[in-house]
Amino acid sequence: MLNAEKEFVSYVVELMQSVGPVCAKSMFGGHGVFLEGLMFGLVADSVLYLKVDKEIENEFREKGLEAFTYNKKGKEFKMAYYQAPEESLEDAEEMNVWANKAYGAALRSASGKRARKKKR
Repeated sequence: MLNAEKEFVSYVVELMQSVGPVCAKSMFGGHGVFLEGLMFGLVADSVLYLKVDKEIENEFREKGLEAFTYNKKGKEFKMAYYQAPEESLEDAEEMNVWANKAYGAALRSASGKRARKKKR
């Protein structure tokens, strides 16, 4: 991994510490950003993406932010992660707001998955 990518991941983790004990783990050629075992962020090619769900996705879209996509076997797949707003990377208070939104989406997603498993 490039030094610049490592430095960016470290910077993002440090910036998010006001949310809680955030850490990053290397995965899929990028990094997952975790809080209390839940992934709520993703760093790929030195770009931070934050977890979204139906409740907050429009806030990201309205700002013109792009979804994280990847190609597999010639098909493009979109994940429920959108670029973090530029201002959140420059201001700890802004990052706190957006990171908390993303963590909330991760919590809702995790609780929805648990509820579906119980129904089976």
